[in-house]
Amino acid sequence: MIWWIWLIIALAVIFIIMFIFYYNRFVVLENRIDNSLSQIDVQLKKRADLVPNLINSVKGYMKHEKTIMKDVTDARKALLSAKDIKRKVEAGAELQTALKSIFALAENYPNLKANENFLHLQEELSAIEDKIAYARQFYNDSILSYNNSVETFPGAFFAGLYSKKEKPMLKIPQEERAVPKVEF
Repeated sequence: MIWWIWLIIALAVIFIIMFIFYYNRFVVLENRIDNSLSQIDVQLKKRADLVPNLINSVKGYMKHEKTIMKDVTDARKALLSAKDIKRKVEAGAELQTALKSIFALAENYPNLKANENFLHLQEELSAIEDKIAYARQFYNDSILSYNNSVETFPGAFFAGLYSKKEKPMLKIPQEERAVPKVEF
């Protein structure tokens, strides 16, 4: 009869250990997600901070391209004023598209293409784009780990106890999914 008591105590201890383990696991995974969102935010802000310098270096060359300059400025303002991650990602995509327009137009201005400041800013923006892509990948990897913990057994049981739900991954906008058309 005494072995039943020890069995119940052992099962209770195992359950308590699992209870603590899964609570801590969800906390760590949610912190990793928050950290990765912050990294995306930092890189988007760095890119937005470079835009005024880029515009100043381009202004003298592209006097007739005021609409593109306005588009870049408006996209930067939208990014800086965005409050939630969904809007920041959308505004970041708008800014990226606007910046691509400037770089495409630079092809028409040989002096601008050779300008050392412009080239430096272009390289810096390219490096930031790589960091943004990595931060987005890290965010989605963190979401994947979290969602796997929430959906698989026994994590699903504990997720229900803690009211943890799946979280959405970052997705690229539909217009960025299009395959670029290359013509010769």
